Amino acid sequence: MNRRPTLQDVAERAGVSRALVSIVMRGVAGAGPQTRERVHRAAEEIGYRPDVHARRLRQQRTKLAGVMFTATQEFHADLVDGVYSAADALGYDVVLSAVTPHRDEQRAIRTLVDDRCEGLVLIGPQMPTRDLVDLATRLPVVVVARKVRGVDDVRSDDAAGAGLAVEHLVTLGHRRIVYLDGAGAPGAAERLRGYRAAMRDAQLTATVRPGGLTEREGAAAAAAMLDSGELPDAVFAFNDRCALGVMDVFLRSGVSVPDHISVIGFDDSPLAGLAHINLTTVRQDCAGLARAATERLAARLDGGAAEGRTVDIVCEPSLVVRGSAGPRPL
Repeated sequence: MNRRPTLQDVAERAGVSRALVSIVMRGVAGAGPQTRERVHRAAEEIGYRPDVHARRLRQQRTKLAGVMFTATQEFHADLVDGVYSAADALGYDVVLSAVTPHRDEQRAIRTLVDDRCEGLVLIGPQMPTRDLVDLATRLPVVVVARKVRGVDDVRSDDAAGAGLAVEHLVTLGHRRIVYLDGAGAPGAAERLRGYRAAMRDAQLTATVRPGGLTEREGAAAAAAMLDSGELPDAVFAFNDRCALGVMDVFLRSGVSVPDHISVIGFDDSPLAGLAHINLTTVRQDCAGLARAATERLAARLDGGAAEGRTVDIVCEPSLVVRGSAGPRPL
């Protein structure tokens, strides 16, 4: 059979009516156990699969949660995995739409809306607040990894996470601690604020340099520090990818990490734990963030959340101590 098997094909295989096959496939009353078994066995034998899209078109609800994420961010991929698990437990299916260098957020969101997603989980969106608020007036929206006034959001306490990193470095004896900023990225303002507060508490001078989200930007920051001729005791990077770029340039230049300089990242990405990287970092609770976001969206969709009342759900990060940060050299 070259075409896709139909309900009629299953009915002929099982020796029952098409209407009875429909009853079995929809899981409603009207067929006995033996008949159900015979129909399911016939469907399996000929490779029949229900047309889920057609079924949703006939229903008032699609039970689809749309997820926008950035394809180049490992942290986003971890969150997507968590959303899948949480959505499955709540009886929802997930539709993904990626942001790439050639596909912007508006296009990614439009795809999810066109696919009849009932609500959206937006991971780390960078679009203006007014656009997010406007979108949330049209369908339920939960933003992850960014605080947005007027929209449900779920995020880590980025300021507290930055404080954990600085406090660890201070405990190790470091005094000249440079922070590589994340510019306009979600969470960047909070991490910068946490860094400055922790440095102030330690009675140290804050030094902020341009950083970014990628290895290339981290590498550029490290090269600029080398060119200046005066290295700090330690570098705290906006995220793990930025930290990896820093480490790569230092190591290629003969600057040992952590013997000469300590480096700390943020996110606890899969690469951070590799033996040859061994990056000390601030871990975000991906599973907790994803679960909270998905449950909030489901509450909106299932009527369990008050209309017009938004929430700001904050999850606590933790420090993962590995080998890239050590005592200040004597």
